[in-house]
Amino acid sequence: MQKEGQNNLYSVAHDYVRKSVITNKNRNRSWVYGYNPKYDMVVISKTGQIGDVININGLFIALPKTPKQCLQRHSSSDKQYWEREELPKPLSRIQSIFQWNEMSSDFKNRWVDYIESEFDKREQGLWFMNGGKPTYITGAHYMYLQWTNIDVGYPEYREANRLFYIYWEACKADKRCFGMIYLKIRRSGFSFMGSSECINTGTLAKDSRVGILSKTGADAKKMFTDKVVPISNRLPFFFKPIQDGMDKPKTELAFRIPASKITKKNMYDVESEELYGLDTTIDWKNTDDNSYDGEKLLLLVHDESGKWVKPNNILNNWRVTKTCLRLGSRIIGKCMMGSTSNALDKGGDNFKKLYYDSDVTNRNANGQTKSGLYSLFIPMEWNMEGFIDRYGMPVFKTPQSPKVDSYGEYIDQGALNYWENEVSSLKSDPDALNEFYRQFPRTESHAFRDESKQSLFNLTRIYQQIDYNDSMIKEHYLTRGSFSWKDGIKDTTVIWSPDKRGRFLVSWLPSANLQNRIVKKNGKMYPGNEHLGAFGCDSYDISGTVGGKGSNGALHGLTKFNMDNAPSNEFFLEYIARPQTAEIFFEDVLMACVFYGMPILVENNKPRLLYHFKNRGYRGYSMNRPDKQFNRLSKTERELGGIPNSSEDIKQAHASAIESYIEKYVGIDLDGTFRDSDAMGTMPFIRTLEDWAKFDISNRTRFDASISSGLAIMACQKHLYMPERKESKIKLNFARYTNKGVLSELIR
Repeated sequence: MQKEGQNNLYSVAHDYVRKSVITNKNRNRSWVYGYNPKYDMVVISKTGQIGDVININGLFIALPKTPKQCLQRHSSSDKQYWEREELPKPLSRIQSIFQWNEMSSDFKNRWVDYIESEFDKREQGLWFMNGGKPTYITGAHYMYLQWTNIDVGYPEYREANRLFYIYWEACKADKRCFGMIYLKIRRSGFSFMGSSECINTGTLAKDSRVGILSKTGADAKKMFTDKVVPISNRLPFFFKPIQDGMDKPKTELAFRIPASKITKKNMYDVESEELYGLDTTIDWKNTDDNSYDGEKLLLLVHDESGKWVKPNNILNNWRVTKTCLRLGSRIIGKCMMGSTSNALDKGGDNFKKLYYDSDVTNRNANGQTKSGLYSLFIPMEWNMEGFIDRYGMPVFKTPQSPKVDSYGEYIDQGALNYWENEVSSLKSDPDALNEFYRQFPRTESHAFRDESKQSLFNLTRIYQQIDYNDSMIKEHYLTRGSFSWKDGIKDTTVIWSPDKRGRFLVSWLPSANLQNRIVKKNGKMYPGNEHLGAFGCDSYDISGTVGGKGSNGALHGLTKFNMDNAPSNEFFLEYIARPQTAEIFFEDVLMACVFYGMPILVENNKPRLLYHFKNRGYRGYSMNRPDKQFNRLSKTERELGGIPNSSEDIKQAHASAIESYIEKYVGIDLDGTFRDSDAMGTMPFIRTLEDWAKFDISNRTRFDASISSGLAIMACQKHLYMPERKESKIKLNFARYTNKGVLSELIR
């Protein structure tokens, strides 16, 4: 994940492969294009030699070896930058391969080397000098820069796009990968890059199909007619296949006779079989969950995939179209997917799930991500229009002296400075601020922000906290792990064990003298650290559900204000999971309560967890509902404890508890009402923060983390819900007498 304030989108993995190994294999030209399991890296070099190994978003990519000679436009390093070369005028007059065939032998001999070199650049990529530094661009990137005519002419070179294309080349080379999902900023050029790749792929392949999808069928059609077709029509003749049908088709671009590389060997043999082949087509489909169902695709370009609105669902569509890119276990096609994210209930949530299912650092036993795609996020400051210098490099901070962009204009402000000024001006308008964050994100959390008008709680505070958490190295603050009984003997001592696969995420562990503290009263067990904090839990009763779906069990731990060696008013534990059986979940919850020595408040509409506590002798850990006196509780409530979730009063109290906690302890308290105005809150659990951001009080069942965290807050503030003792309105005045003297007298 790209953290705010970090401008290193990629890094060179020095000594990732020993230099002696690289030297020996380079000498033999034995590096093979594709995934190298021995070194867990993807080789994108097609020359058999590699140079630097770079890390982009957790994917290690071996670049081609730097050649001795690179293309350069000038001997002076400050004048070395990308500059497109015009097609030589004699060749610009030729419109088709048939015209080429009619040219004289002398003419062909003069230009065939140039044409062959263009095919080589398209295949292997290109090295050029950029500000004195040898710089590599892939073949697809070269085709985009050199031969893709877009709405403003030809694209300018950008370092962000170079990294995008290197990552895309790695996705194409990696046999484990179905393609990429790109979380982008607004106006990043993805639609044109995707259109360029449609043409680049479609004009090279035989008997293949390239597909296009967008947020609506109309958008897919517009991309096809306004971008893909014009790019194809403006290609030089030697890249342009014979096209069947109209010059400006509306539904399908059909290359009935694919183009063939012109070489000295076949330049005279116009009837050679090398010039013929089977159909290749590029088309688009209407937006639907079943688009392209049952069809075989070499390339699928998914534009605006974060904006699919109901009834369409990008998750459902990907499950269908993924099968179009495979034959059994063999991946035969790739997907290039990219988008900004809509509000979560307008397609953004499904796109977010698909994006996080594409984490290259989280793979299954087959070496694939959950989705099969590889995720990539490029922060705003790398690709912001108006802040890219003539070398294609982003200007992050305001320079001491102005820099020159590719148009010859001066850049006297940094992208980050501009962004921060915009954010400051929008702080009073949460809706506008969230939209700005989504359109120009610096972090993944920015990109997936929701609309504040739909949130019950203070979304500004929540996202301030999320942004702050994103900037932290979470491994220094949070530990994942598991609880277990010592020696496997239940009801003895609970032990904590760090475990990357554990279901618990904790930020604080009590000192040894506070662990497993139990107080026994009248032979019953009670928590020994009730003064330190409490747990809240959203439980479930049924292990399995139809279709394998069902809400998670959730557990949260929260401390109270205390004078012991423990944090005050801080969430310290988060558990959001659904183990294979409900009994495993019950035991997890019980062990957490015993280890921390704290009570728990549970919704009693699903009583199996409460029975689990009672039957094991831990009824004293289960809190009674705080809004009633004990003698007012029902028989079941006295037996088990817990709090109902059906009462409207309880629902309102629960939501108010979360709202109050957010105002006091989450984000920045600008007014300084509850803490220093420049102090950030201390809520480290992003999953819970995101659940709060989406919480809907009218449909609470989907928000497991919100339910359990709210119950934890209520448990720690139970004194606020205690019913007041009402004085009787009936007053009985008894006469009082004094017995002084002989006769008693009435006291008035």
